[in-house]
Amino acid sequence: MVTLQACDLRLCYRDEVVLDGFDLTLEAGRIVGLIGPNGAGKTSLFNAILGFMPYTGQLRVLGRDPWSERDQLMREVAFVSDVAVLPRWLKVSQALDYVAGVQPRFDRARADALLEKTTIRRDAKVRELSKGMVTQLHLALAMAIDCRLLVLDEPTLGLDLIYRKAFYDALLSDFCEPGRTVIVATHQVEEIQHVLTDFVFLARGRKVLAASMADFETRFVELSAGPGTLAAARALRPLNERGVLGHSIFLFDGVARETLNLLGETRNPSLADLFLAVMGPEAAVC
Repeated sequence: MVTLQACDLRLCYRDEVVLDGFDLTLEAGRIVGLIGPNGAGKTSLFNAILGFMPYTGQLRVLGRDPWSERDQLMREVAFVSDVAVLPRWLKVSQALDYVAGVQPRFDRARADALLEKTTIRRDAKVRELSKGMVTQLHLALAMAIDCRLLVLDEPTLGLDLIYRKAFYDALLSDFCEPGRTVIVATHQVEEIQHVLTDFVFLARGRKVLAASMADFETRFVELSAGPGTLAAARALRPLNERGVLGHSIFLFDGVARETLNLLGETRNPSLADLFLAVMGPEAAVC
């Protein structure tokens, strides 16, 4: 089953093209990382997927047109923005009551269980919560919805390392089930790599690279080469070369590891390594 199908998707905001010819097919049950520098088009893509803004091209989400069928679509989608949207005067208990009243698939017991792992009081008002606590509350509300698609825009922004790890562990153990799909935009590439099944690199509204994590582990190899093998390594047309402690580190796409082993020490790159290699100067504003 296909969760999302985008073809030549284009979105403009105030006469500026923020998505330009974006293509993506996403099967159900995947966890996709949307990774790119600030201004790459990640939030704009979410605006199109959630039916917040009109677009041109073809886009189907859970078999629906988000712009014309948003009401029906949002019954099966949960979304957490990177910006707090809860009224500051609202109590935590009232937030739980509200979501339970408007979202028939909201599991109050599950939300309570998620909040039990935090220090958030039910009688506290949103304005009394720290930024991290507000994020925790948003996540508890969203993850307690029995939805088919969960969209997360910088979900752990403002959280400390311990809770960020706890969140991703909960995402894998408590939310991700067959048929459920997650799309997450984040700058914290290293922390999310172990969670993802797929990734998409975005820059200036265009898809730069998309692959499954299984494909990533077989396609890309990093080589540490000494002075005697530099020419041979460069002849294989690496994606990137950088100098580290007197050695040159190359990153290759689709070159057999057996070939590279003859030129130096090889290893699997991290997703962050690949991001920096592919994006180049764009990555500096991430």
